[in-house]
Amino acid sequence: MTLNKTVLTGLLLCLSLISFAQKDIPPQPDKQKAVYDSADMLSNEEESALRQKLETYADTTSTQIVIVTLKSLEGEYIATFATEWAEEWGIGQDNKDNGAIIMVSQDDRKITIQNGYGLEEYLTDYNSKTIIDQIIQPAFKKGNFYEGLDKATSAIFQLLAGQFDAEALNQKSDKKNNILGYVIPILVIIFFIILVVKRRRGGGNGSGGMRRGRPDLFDILILSSLGGSHHSGGFGGSSSGGSFGGGGGFSGGFGGGSFGGGGAVGGW
Repeated sequence: MTLNKTVLTGLLLCLSLISFAQKDIPPQPDKQKAVYDSADMLSNEEESALRQKLETYADTTSTQIVIVTLKSLEGEYIATFATEWAEEWGIGQDNKDNGAIIMVSQDDRKITIQNGYGLEEYLTDYNSKTIIDQIIQPAFKKGNFYEGLDKATSAIFQLLAGQFDAEALNQKSDKKNNILGYVIPILVIIFFIILVVKRRRGGGNGSGGMRRGRPDLFDILILSSLGGSHHSGGFGGSSSGGSFGGGGGFSGGFGGGSFGGGGAVGGW
């Protein structure tokens, strides 16, 4: 009986600690807006510019995109937390579920894009991951948080209008990596060839040289190291876009959209 009580007490303690560790989602503000920079990652001017951009887009299309920055996730998984946040606030229209949230955790260096069910045909996991990896991440690594978020939201606009090609962006990145993959081995080969030629020419009077017509161990090792293989790979994907009718932007507040239609996570 004592053992059972001890186990039960331990379980209750663990549950209380887990409950205590959960990060609270703040209540929906009376005046809704498109950017909540609680981590102070943006200047006042940058935050204002993003807000105006996103709120104008929402007033035109009814699609609500919200940016949230946090200092820390406090142990929460960013994708789940962002989805719960957007669901609780009701981002998007209840009859269209056309909301999206971009959440950034500064201390955790994590980014996620989560979208409502109405956007999942366009803002697919693949497209969201491409935007994070190819647009947000490079800018964030340089400390350019506004640039990353500004370009990411522009990419989402283009995506929903059918003008953003995630596959082409990935192929462009792969092409750049492939070029580097070919150039570096070629430079290494040229270096070793020059080294071998110098040894041939300068070895007549010293023991470090190579006897004419007979390669030494050093030359054999160099020549054998020039062999190798190179391969590259990628993954495909495509997107088609559409437009979302106007009405119901931020001027009317959040409309009660539902989330869970997909998303992606990345870091910097």
